[in-house]
Amino acid sequence: MDVIRTTDEMQQISRAGKRAGRRIGLVPTMGCLHEGHLSLVRLAREKADVVVVSIFVNPIQFLPGEDFAAYPRPYGEDETLCREAGVDVLFYPEASAMYVPGHSVTVEERNLSRGLCGASRPGHFSGVTTVVAKLFNIVLPDVAIFGQKDAQQARIILRMVRDLNIPVAIVLGPIVREKDGLAMSSRNRYLSPPERREALCLYRSLREAERMVGEGERSVETIRAAMTAIINAMPLARMDYLEFVDDRTLLPVARIGGPVLVAVAVKFGKTRLIDNIVLTSA
Repeated sequence: MDVIRTTDEMQQISRAGKRAGRRIGLVPTMGCLHEGHLSLVRLAREKADVVVVSIFVNPIQFLPGEDFAAYPRPYGEDETLCREAGVDVLFYPEASAMYVPGHSVTVEERNLSRGLCGASRPGHFSGVTTVVAKLFNIVLPDVAIFGQKDAQQARIILRMVRDLNIPVAIVLGPIVREKDGLAMSSRNRYLSPPERREALCLYRSLREAERMVGEGERSVETIRAAMTAIINAMPLARMDYLEFVDDRTLLPVARIGGPVLVAVAVKFGKTRLIDNIVLTSA
């Protein structure tokens, strides 16, 4: 596995691979890798000849007061996991390589990013689209793999690729969960034991929504009330949002037709967790 630290060298490797007719797959990450990330690496291996994993804790997608400084950075462990997973190239740049002094150009999506996490974290998705666009220009992938857990992010990236004619195929990997149902996340390690136990309310609420729709319920307000009761029963849980939106436009819906993205964000202490499910009446 090659470990690349500079943008120029990464571009040179990618260009050489393309000249040789090799298909390049990118898995963008912020590190602190877990099985969810590794499932995306395996998916990239199915879609590409050369698998590149990027690790970069992107400063411009964190808001003031968020956990940028504290975000876990176990780079040695991450490098070992990448080697064991058969990654071909680990792209691990410094912030100074990604954002030159005086940088002033960003990429902004203005519709899909308004609600959900975009409403709670204004400016966050501009940081995401900017860094992803930069990674696409540096790594030159034919295909990029993102996780369904970050559902809004995935839809925004799909829109960016469409609207800016970026020649990258976007593939979404399913949510990977712990045995008890908690969606895998790098931020799970922040949770205290009591918070970790209560965090299962996200998955339980989503499963309740799935059950209700399976039994014929179509009213969003009825399902929302049942989900809210499950989450609010947890003393440590503070709901950020619980939304039912069209899976393509991310606009709110009043009834389950399909497909509908049910997205939830809940804080436990300083840790904010997200989860989602896509429901359909069919």
